[in-house]
Amino acid sequence: MTEVKEDESQENSSKEVKSEEETKPEQPIKKSKPKKGKGKHGKKDNNQVDEANLRVTLPYKPKGEMFAVAETFQGGSRLQLICEDGERRMGRIPGKLRRRMWVRENDLLIVVPWSFQDSKADVKFRYTPTQTSNLKRRGKIPEILDIY
Repeated sequence: MTEVKEDESQENSSKEVKSEEETKPEQPIKKSKPKKGKGKHGKKDNNQVDEANLRVTLPYKPKGEMFAVAETFQGGSRLQLICEDGERRMGRIPGKLRRRMWVRENDLLIVVPWSFQDSKADVKFRYTPTQTSNLKRRGKIPEILDIY
């Protein structure tokens, strides 16, 4: 009789252990919420940009636009360019872009040669270093300008 009671008590105790394991409350998993606030100047923080989906403007060939690299500065918003077609041209930053576009040496640019004077060109767009490396990786920059 005592053996039967001991067996029953062992079974009951094992059932209690199982029921305790099942009823133990799980520890809550803390989820980090993304910040909904705005940055310093009222813009939302959206710093995570997927480089594969980075869109950049390319030269529009029917209008005569081409890649160029800024070589040296001449002063007065003029610079010496090495263009995609292999020619050296005097580049000019137009008035409406002078204060907005800060060009440094070895920057990749989009330029449009003048129709009446082929040795000069207007600067239309400047690529950032990230955009330049992305274009190089995709093979869009011609070999003659491949200094990156």
